This record gives sequence, C-alpha cells and structure tokens, in this order.
Amino acid sequence: MPRKKTTKASTRKSTTNKTTTAKAKETAALKVESEKAVTKTATTSKAETPKKEVKDTNTTTTKTTKTEVKAEKPAAKATVKKAEAKEEKPAAKTTVKKAEVKAEKPATKTTAKKAEVKEEKPAVKTTAKKAEVKEEKPAVKTTAKKAEVKEEKPAAKTTAKKAEVKEEKPAAKTVKKTKKTTAKKAAPKAAKAEVKEEPKETVKVEAPKAEAEAPKAEVKEEPKPAPQPELPQPRRSVAFIGSECYPFVKTGGLGDVMYALPKALAKQNCDVKVILPRYACIPQEYQEKMVFKGAFDMDLCSDGRSYYVGIMEYVWDGVVYDFIDNMEFFSNGNPYTNLVDDIPKFCYFGKAALAALNFMDWEPDVIHCHDWQASLVPLYLRTMFDNTPIANAKVIMTIHNLRFQGVYNIETLKYWTNLPDYVFNKDCMTENWLDANMLKGGLTYCNAITTVSNTYAGEIQTPEYGEGLDAHLRYHSGKLRGIVNGIDYDIFNPATDPMIPVHYDLSNVLENKPKNKRALQEELGLQVDENKFVIGLISRLTDQKGLDLVNQILPQIVDDFTEVVILGTGQPEYEDSFRYYENAYKGRVCANIMYDETRSHHIYAGCDALLVPSRFEPCGLTQLIGMHYGDIPIVRETGGLKDTVEPYNEYANTGNGFTFDRYDAGLLLDAINRAKTFYFTNRWCFDEMVQRNMDKDVSWENSAKQYRDLYVALTTD
Repeated sequence: MPRKKTTKASTRKSTTNKTTTAKAKETAALKVESEKAVTKTATTSKAETPKKEVKDTNTTTTKTTKTEVKAEKPAAKATVKKAEAKEEKPAAKTTVKKAEVKAEKPATKTTAKKAEVKEEKPAVKTTAKKAEVKEEKPAVKTTAKKAEVKEEKPAAKTTAKKAEVKEEKPAAKTVKKTKKTTAKKAAPKAAKAEVKEEPKETVKVEAPKAEAEAPKAEVKEEPKPAPQPELPQPRRSVAFIGSECYPFVKTGGLGDVMYALPKALAKQNCDVKVILPRYACIPQEYQEKMVFKGAFDMDLCSDGRSYYVGIMEYVWDGVVYDFIDNMEFFSNGNPYTNLVDDIPKFCYFGKAALAALNFMDWEPDVIHCHDWQASLVPLYLRTMFDNTPIANAKVIMTIHNLRFQGVYNIETLKYWTNLPDYVFNKDCMTENWLDANMLKGGLTYCNAITTVSNTYAGEIQTPEYGEGLDAHLRYHSGKLRGIVNGIDYDIFNPATDPMIPVHYDLSNVLENKPKNKRALQEELGLQVDENKFVIGLISRLTDQKGLDLVNQILPQIVDDFTEVVILGTGQPEYEDSFRYYENAYKGRVCANIMYDETRSHHIYAGCDALLVPSRFEPCGLTQLIGMHYGDIPIVRETGGLKDTVEPYNEYANTGNGFTFDRYDAGLLLDAINRAKTFYFTNRWCFDEMVQRNMDKDVSWENSAKQYRDLYVALTTD
C-alpha cells in the first residue's frame, strides 16, 4: 500500500518537474548566468547531494544510477534564480522519484523487478550508515534513520545479488561521466560523494556468500550413527535337543543351560533352534503363543507301529523353540515319572526330533544333545537318518550329571528304537550283558563330548566319579573336554532384580546389602540384626548335595551370632530333620521345605555366606549366583565348585571363598568357622572379598565363545 501512494505522488511531481526543467532551458538560453548564480548552484548542489544519496540508496541497481546522472543536469540549471531556488527542494525530490520511475520502466521483466525490490532493502543498511557518517546534516540523519527502520528486513536471495554484481561495472563508468559533468557545473563534491559510495556497494556482495555457506556447515555437523560391532564369522546353525528348558519346564540346572546357552550363542552369530517335548505341564501362557508348523506320522517300533508327531513353534529372544507334540507320551503333569515310562517316552522323542528337522527342511551344522534323554539322537542319525539331508551334521553330547544314564533291558530298547543289532554290543550300548545303556551309546556315536566343568571332565574318568563308565570315557578321552557354565545376567542381577527389596551393585553393595538382610530376617521370623552372620542353603535335599554332613553339624553352627536359612525339597529324612532344627532353634533357623523362586532371590540378596558342600558337583550354579549377589561361598573342592571358587589366602588377601577337600563333616565345620571368624574379626577384608565376587565375570559370554569355537572346529574341513 505505501508504494502505490508514492507512485501517485511521484507522477504528480514529475509533471511539476517538467515545467521546472522547461523554465530552466529558457533561462539557460538567455545566458544570464552570473557569478552569484554559480555560487548558489554550488551551495544548493551540496545540499541536494545528500538527499539524493539517501533516497538513491533505495534504488541500488545500475539503471537508477544512470537516471541519477540525467536528473542532476537540469537540477543544477534550475537554481539560477532565487524564485526558482524555492522550488529546488521539491525539484530535487521529483528528480529522485522521477529517476525511480525511469529506472522502473526499463525493467519490464517481472524477475528483474523482484530482484530490484529484494536487493534495495539490504543495500540501504550500509550506504545509509556511510552517508550518515560523511554528511553530518540533521536532515540526512533523519532520512537515513527512517531508511534504516524501513529497510531492516532479511537479506535478498543470492540470484538477485548476482544480478546486482553484474550491473555494478556500468555503474562505475556512469559515475565517472557524472564526475566530469558536475565538475564543469561546479559540483565536484557531489560527484566525489557518489564515487565513494558506489564502490562500497561491492563489499556487500560478500554477505550472501556467508549466508549461503552457513547451511553447509550445519549439514556437516549432523552426528553419524555409531558403527555396530562385527559378529564373529563364520555363522553356524545349531539344533539343541533336550528334555527341559526354562521357563517352559525346569527341574534343575539343565533347564537353565538349555535357556541361557542358546540365547548367548545367538549373540555370537549362531542360528539356534531348540527342540523340546511339549509337556502338558508347560504354562498355558506359553501354550497359547505356540504356532502350529505341521504334523506327520513316524515309524518307531520294531513291529512297524507308528506315532503322530506334531510341531509347535515359539520364538523368543532370537531363539526358535520347536515343541514335539504327542499327548500319548507327554500328557503327564511332570517331565519325569519313572524309568518304565520314561524309556519309551525318550526313545520316541529322539527320533521325532530328527524327523522334525527333515520335515521343516532345516539342516543344522551341529546337533547338540543334552544328557541321557537325548542320547539316542547320535545313534538314530548314523543309522536310520544316514541318507537324509541332515546326515552331514556333527553331534555333540553334553554330560550334565553322569549318575543318570537311561539303563534298561536290551529287548525293551530294541523294540522301542528298532535300532540295528550291531549297536547292541559291549563297546556301544550293552552293559552287564543284559542291559542297554542309552548314554553309553550316545557317547560312542557322537563327534565330541563335553562336561560342564574342566575338573568334572577329569573326575568322571576315575572309578570314584565315573559311575561305571570311567573306562569307556577314558577310551573316548580324545573327544572329551570341559566348559564351565555361566549364569544369565538378565535374570540374576542384583542391580535390576525385581524380586529383591533393595537393588545394589558393586558401588553400593556395602550400604544396601544389609538392608536386604534385614528384610529377609523380618520375612522369615528371624532375629532382626544386621550384625549377625547369616548362612544360606538353597539345594535339592539329597545325598549328592552333602546334606548328610550339614545334618551332623547344624547344632554346632547355630549360636547367638549365627543364623541359618534352608530352602528346597528332596529326601524325606532331610526334610524332617530340618523341620526339627527349625523348631528347636526358633529365631535362628528357618527351614523352607519347598521351592520358591522369589524366596531364593531374597536369600541370595540377604545372606552373608552360601553353603554348597556337595559330594560331587558337575558345575553348580548356586555358588555362581551367590557370588554375583555378593555372597561368600563355602564349598567342597569338587567339580565345578573347584573351578569357580578360589580359596581365601589370608597372607596375600586373595581368593573369593572358603573350601574343604575331603568329604568329611569336621572339615565342613572348620570351613564354616573360618568364614565366621573372618567376618567378625577382619570385616574390612571380608568386604573386599564381597566386592571381588561381584566384580567377577560369571556370565555365559565366555562359555558361549568356547562352545562356538568347538562348533567351528568340528565343522571346518
């Protein structure tokens, strides 16, 4: 709107300007100029020049500069008479606006006009300020300030300024001509002002470059995504076959391994599939999420009897779980019942697992079998599945507990397996002439044998721990090795465990662990005192776990400064014995004859020491969990207990627990008393041991790397 008004005013004043210029021509023709007129012309030109400069800055294009030169001549001549001198001020204004009009007419193209409008605004900032400094007259300052207020707008586009740069060269030439003309007309100062101002406009062209480069700098500053760690190569596909797996069904350490090891291997660039029986006791929340993958009939028995095989799939944590479905074998509420029922059940399961792999067209590089329940898989693979796509797979047998081997009479196993007669010999399955040993046959036909600790791998080759297979294992010792188990930090981690009252880690264990002890004492009805020495025992109540030793010395352990907490189920004689001690030592002994996962976590977080006096222990997860929760283990030096617990050295202040070697009640009592004395008399070193235990890496990561290396070694030609 303001521009339209200015255009109308300029049109009116242009008419006046024509009249004025006509009179000026007449007076020039008379040649009556005097020295006074010349002097007045010089003075008026000085006054007019700043006004022209200020207003001319609104039009910084080359065309405006050219019209400015043409406008100056009549303006100088028009100032001859005093009467005309009064009209000079409006005449000066009209010439400027006329110049604007003339400058606008040649710019017929729309793009040129836009460029002029956009470029005029930023140009005023520099020229107006410079004119303000050089011409120190109030009128000029006022107009310059007005120009500053009006013209403070964003910089023009780069394309418009490029047009301005091209037009600056002819502008300079015009200025030179103007200088010569005005010198003849006695106006040298005005010309000099114009010459000084025009080159300064060229400096302003550099501003858009900085503005154009600014976005480029912003693009460079964008953060790049962090590179992901490379997975180990080559990739291997592994099929796990076992009888139980947490959280679907679990009765012992096998269930923990079948859950945690595949998950750790998946992070080591292994494609893992776990094959399990679909027991009726699996919680309904998992049953509902299973997806049916297919079904078929499979020949099983020697008389040609066939059985249904269904496949239900469940995917979790990057691992695929395939469940073998057959209600005839897996409808019982418990995974293990009695040997008479379990032998046919696991004869069917081993063959169905291999048939399911063929049915799904999934060819693993390695088949990893666990304990006697899956020990027939190597025999089936090398006999009945020898001409199938999965025949090239390597087989590993892992022994979790050698005491359980799946021994039954030969005739029964021949019927349920339909295996060829040549496998029933003394070097493979036959034992004691009349019996067939399923685990022994699997150890014979597999490519590698592993146990769950290095010490246990050596112990089972001796008559004391070999369970009748020591000679057979010594014969196959070339493919036998031990790899210690780990624990899953996603489940057993005091910093994030949702089951414990107060979370803690290595930095605050000394402050927060006593709070869990108080919570445990309050929960179980013990005497609440943070200074008491609390001993925990979480175990199956059987002879293997050394509970006969505990039963003998428990009255000597309990005193006014010691409390004992027991959790587990097992043989009736031990259950009844611990109930008696709870009644006899109320407030100091608590016997929880049950298995409660939540309470076990409370005991791990609240006790000071953990008792594991096993007669033999292939690996043991209890002491690993206890150490990660800051407990001091008191263990017998056997199997995995010896591999994972270093005895305390009071002279070097090293070690992470207290141990005894021979299976003797007196030695167990001595180890407990040493731990109690250490707790009460050298608390500083005791706290350091707690921190060492929490800092120790007992995760599955190292164990999974060793298993992966074994897979690669077996499958590399």
